[in-house]
Order: sequence, then structure tokens, then C-alpha cells
Amino acid sequence: MTMTALIATRKGLFRAAKRNGTWALEAAGFSGAPVSMVLACAQHDTWYAALDHGHFGAKLHCSDDAGASWKEVAAPAYPAAENADEGVSLEMIWSMEFAETGNALKLWAGTIPGGLFYSDDGGESWALNQTLWRYCQQQKWFGGGFPSAGIHSICVHPDNIDHIMLGVSCAGVWQTTDGGANWQTRSQGLRNEYMPAGQEYEAIGQDPHRLVQCRNNPHQMWIQHHNGIFRSVDGANTWQELTRVRPSVFGFAVVVHPADGNTAWFVPGVKDECRIPVDARLVVNRTRDGGKTFEALTTGLPQQASYDLVYRHGLDIDSAGNCLVMGSTTGNLWLSEDQGDSWQCLSNYLPPVYAVRCVG
Repeated sequence: MTMTALIATRKGLFRAAKRNGTWALEAAGFSGAPVSMVLACAQHDTWYAALDHGHFGAKLHCSDDAGASWKEVAAPAYPAAENADEGVSLEMIWSMEFAETGNALKLWAGTIPGGLFYSDDGGESWALNQTLWRYCQQQKWFGGGFPSAGIHSICVHPDNIDHIMLGVSCAGVWQTTDGGANWQTRSQGLRNEYMPAGQEYEAIGQDPHRLVQCRNNPHQMWIQHHNGIFRSVDGANTWQELTRVRPSVFGFAVVVHPADGNTAWFVPGVKDECRIPVDARLVVNRTRDGGKTFEALTTGLPQQASYDLVYRHGLDIDSAGNCLVMGSTTGNLWLSEDQGDSWQCLSNYLPPVYAVRCVG
């Protein structure tokens, strides 16, 4: 099956596919509209696109013909409060994953504010996970880059659909093993250096930028955290911080090889107020030995005057573990067919890229 890349941007959805040996990029819908997240089921040609219309609210659209046509479905909604002034509104759909491999109708959606929603009918209706939402309210989860907390990473165990891990900014890592009836924090070992002395390791307040798990070895997980890079080899029961990674341990994006949990890719940058590549050189870091060593991949990437920031969903890998796609805030889109050894630029003129997804 030919791999297709879906690119969600500030001004619409695009797709990239290889035809006759050449990669081609084309518009795929929602011209001019901010697309915050995209999800695709290759087995059924079913695609979902979440739109962030700002003042007009978040919307969700579905296509059952690989983007040839779209229909609007229901967006997740928080229950109405007795006091209208205390009600909570959906700000953005920040993450979407299938709840069951190959089933295009069963969905999880993570939102800002920090709600997790489930749909078993392709987005026609949604149910808020009340247990997790109570934790969000009671523990007063707070935001990182956004004013409110948000669920940006959803990892469904490939062998047990009731086992789900979440990455939350800023509330760390959360786990359920019973389909969401009960939740536990899994942030042991994560460290926030910006917290007051004595609070650096507290679970609530941890800001994982992205959480991923290896498909074939799901106990092997990686986090690109605000504070650095963390790895777990025991299913997130504990986390190990990796230091001395050059040019930087800061970043937003991480992907892991689907069959080799020791191999992962990161896009380093200058942290906090700057958020640009170190020395204006765009680098992708790769480890093949579980973080013992890293190599900087630069072939085909700009090595001067580069101010590209790659958001947490702006890097993805195909199911075979060979093809990487990366989009930046400056509208650049790169693709590598050799695990990052070399990169080709598919476009310099896209709108800012929010998310990329490999289909196939």
C-alpha cells in the first residue's frame, strides 16, 4: 500500500502521495480554515478533520471516501452546568486516535480543556470520561502553552484496547487499564525544573509535550517533555531522564519506530521564549540504542537562517518505520524515506503546520 501523508495547517488540509516515483502535494479540503488535528483509517478510507474556528468554535468533519467529500459530525461537548456562568466550553480538539485498530467508528478525542471523549458511532455522538474529568477539576490542572490543560497524546495498547495512556499538559501521564473507569498517574521520574524547590517531581504540573509508545513493544515509551527527553521500558511505571543530548533536550515532537522501541526521533530547539532551532540550524536527532547515544541528522535540512519550529504533532512515521514526514510553523514540509538519513523538501509555502499523519 502506498503511503499518504495528511498535513493539517492553519489554512486547510493537504495531502502528499507518491505517484510515478515522485511525491505530489495537493489541497484536501477546508481551504482557509485552521485544522487542529487529522486522523485516518486506511482500511476504510475514513478520515476525520478537527477544525479550530476560534470565535465560531471547534468543529469536526468526517470523510468516508479518503477526502473526496466531507460531512460535519458532532464535536465533543461538555455537559451543561446548572449555573451557566460555570459552564465549560470546548476550545479545541487536540488529539484523536482510534479506540480499536481497523474500526473507523470507535474514537477517542483529547481536548482543551483537559477532557477525554469517546465515540462509538464515528463522531455522531460523544461521551465525556467523567472519572478523568473529575480529576482535572479537583486537582486544578493548568495549561502550558494554552491557558487550559489539554490532552495531546492518546496511546491505546495494541493488544488491549482497555489499556490507554494519556499525555496531558500540564498534568503528566495518566493510565487506565479498564477502558476509562479508573485512572492512575504514571509520572514517576518526570522532572519539571521550573517548579519551586521540592516540587520538581510532583505529578500534577508535569508538562509532557508528546507521549508515544512502540507498536510492537508497547512497554517501551518516550516523552519529549518541556524539561527534556524521558524514556520508559516498563510501560510508564517509571521514567528515566536523558541528559547531555546535543544540540538540545528541548523540543515538542517525538516518534518511535513501530517495531523497535529503542529507535526514536526528536526535533531539538532553544527552549522557553525562543523556540527556534539551535544556532538557526534545523536538526533531527535519532537514537537507535534507547537513548545511550544520539546522532544529528541534517542532510537536506536548512543549516543556516532556519527558524522552523515543529509542533508536537508535526512529526510522524509510517507503519513500516521507514518514512518520516515533518512540517514546521514556517510552512516547510520535509519527507525522509530512509529513517531520517536524508530529507527532501516537499514545500516551502504551506501555512503553519499543526499536525501530520502518515496513512499506511
